[in-house]
Amino acid sequence: MTQGQGGPLVRPQGRAETDSLYFSYPQFEAPRRQRHGVPLASATPVAIVGAGPVGMTAALALAKEGQACILLDNKATFNDGSRAICIGRPSFYILERLGAAKAFLDKSLGWTMGRSFYRGQQILEFHMPDSSDEKYRPMYNLQQQYIEQYLWQAVADNPLIETRWQTEVVAIQDRALETGQGATLSLRDPYSEDLGDYELSADWVLACDGARSSIRRLRGLRLQGENFEGRYVIADVQMEHDYPTIRRALFDPKCRPGGTVLIHRQPDNIWRIDYQLSDGERNEDATREEAVRTSVASVLAEIGYDGAWELEWWSVYSANTLALDDYRDGRVFFVGDSAHIVPIFGVRGLNNGLADAANIGWKLGWLLKGKAGADLLESYTPERRGATLDVFANASKSARFMTPSSQGWQVMRDAALSLALTHDFAGQLANPRQFTAYTYSQSPAVLGDDPAFDGGPEVGAHLPDCHMGDGFLSDTLGPGFSLICFDPDLADRILQRLADAQDGLGLTGDDLRVTLLEPSSPAAKILAAGPSCAYLVRPDRHVGGRWFQAQDAEIIQGLAQVLYLPTPSQEAPA
Repeated sequence: MTQGQGGPLVRPQGRAETDSLYFSYPQFEAPRRQRHGVPLASATPVAIVGAGPVGMTAALALAKEGQACILLDNKATFNDGSRAICIGRPSFYILERLGAAKAFLDKSLGWTMGRSFYRGQQILEFHMPDSSDEKYRPMYNLQQQYIEQYLWQAVADNPLIETRWQTEVVAIQDRALETGQGATLSLRDPYSEDLGDYELSADWVLACDGARSSIRRLRGLRLQGENFEGRYVIADVQMEHDYPTIRRALFDPKCRPGGTVLIHRQPDNIWRIDYQLSDGERNEDATREEAVRTSVASVLAEIGYDGAWELEWWSVYSANTLALDDYRDGRVFFVGDSAHIVPIFGVRGLNNGLADAANIGWKLGWLLKGKAGADLLESYTPERRGATLDVFANASKSARFMTPSSQGWQVMRDAALSLALTHDFAGQLANPRQFTAYTYSQSPAVLGDDPAFDGGPEVGAHLPDCHMGDGFLSDTLGPGFSLICFDPDLADRILQRLADAQDGLGLTGDDLRVTLLEPSSPAAKILAAGPSCAYLVRPDRHVGGRWFQAQDAEIIQGLAQVLYLPTPSQEAPA
């Protein structure tokens, strides 16, 4: 029995069904909280539906802002198998902020490059941006069951997060205005005779319940977009193989003529193999154990591996680009796959979902603690749907190249691959364009960019890192907003405003950390900043504003604008 906050945690009696066909991994069982006579809370500021990586990240992001929530999931265990396996550099900054990065770093395998082959001949070797100025590698491989386990460890240790496993949301009803805005969730716990069906009132609801979101269905919403024809079987294979930790892509290999194969190394000598199904292969036939073993054996023969191996887990997926038109429906926000489904090429699905969770987490947290205006939440859809559309633009190119959706695309793809055998430039068409953080340049929660800058990260961009002494620029940032400046007098004036509450915003030094750096520092070069420059950085490390000739009053007004708070010169709304 494992002990946790709020009472003992015990292993559940049931196990939820999964889409996987087979597994022999040791299973991490998600413990179900029992109250042992303590009444369950009937109301919460925030209910989060779905305790996968996205839901747990959202809960931790809220807790980071000091906000309590209840996390609901109808499963009895964590997901099995690798599923999402690649964690990008921007996601590690999210995990670091939430206090969960160390376990991920200790277990995962970092990588920086990939190779693509056409009919057995290498046509591309790509390298993702990396240098000594980067705290994290561009990409890390880690199976999803470990991702969920490490996030759960952080959730279970946090007293602000209550988790109810094996709890299904069967209905959701908006509360009447006269009783306070929010929603009432009807919940069902089939494994507990003393609970059965009951209700939970929430001021806000985060739907993190995946591609088959029950909340989306209950709200009568549908994803819109494009379905690609390509289908892949994904398999986890345990074997002693000495190939480096890189991404391998095989186009038109002998083992899958006309198709594509992807291979990734994972911890514990697990190798993830994705192979494309042909038009004539039915899912139910291709996913039979005998068929999977035969297909995996042919892939291993293709790469010259003739040692022992074990099949650990497998499943099947299709590539789609689907999204809601609006990620908000009243007091309900859709986060991760409940809001959008993206092709996995370029490892964008998990990473995009974690960025969603971090985004709504800090914004809702600041609103709940009275340090942001309600309109700040209106920036969630423009920022995160904008990121999704950017993912679609890049992932669709990759998807059409990996899985041509028509005969015309097939002819073009094969012609490009043939050309790549003798011309290096054509091989770049096989570059998967890996996930990068989206720039919120058109967001209502950032300021207009200062045209006086000649270089540096524009407003809305994810702040770049750089090595400084024994650490990195990112180490100097605070838990909330941060102001990076290079003028001691400006820093003193901002600090004095915060100490004397002259900013009129009700913010303190914990809400806005002032980081004073030397104009000759490496950070100044990265930021293209002179002695009078300043950068305002949001809690999610995106640049909220920057000034080439910074003034303290202008900075305070800019912070108020980003947070949708009245500035000292404005009358507070009635």
